[in-house]
Amino acid sequence: MYKSLCISLLLLGLHVSMVFAGGVEVDELAKSTASWNGTSLPDFGAGETEVTVLHITVAPDTRLPLHIHPVINVAYMLSGELTVVSEAGGRKTIRGGDALIELVDQQHYGINESSEPAELVVVYFGKQGLPITVKMQE
Repeated sequence: MYKSLCISLLLLGLHVSMVFAGGVEVDELAKSTASWNGTSLPDFGAGETEVTVLHITVAPDTRLPLHIHPVINVAYMLSGELTVVSEAGGRKTIRGGDALIELVDQQHYGINESSEPAELVVVYFGKQGLPITVKMQE
């Protein structure tokens, strides 16, 4: 139940506003069964689920190394701009306030081509003891 609730809250796709009693407003940022390039997300499979939350700052004019994520993850841009480039040819730019369902098991890199830092929070849903990011040979 807890895992389903976490997934429901974090893997969101159409932007929908809901208002609850007491003045609480919830904005659905992203909801999908696929990553940003349309590839279906994998099943969680067996094993102990581990959730990791990272706050990441990418300096201006910085390119991250080519890598894969063997786990489902969702990014929320706090500020700035970051472009994710897939080795298969796709590009997706996200800006402050955007949510992105990341690529799983697909080589890609991020690049901040702006003059401002890119600040984001990324939530990873993996298996205990397994890596969330694997650097690839370039």
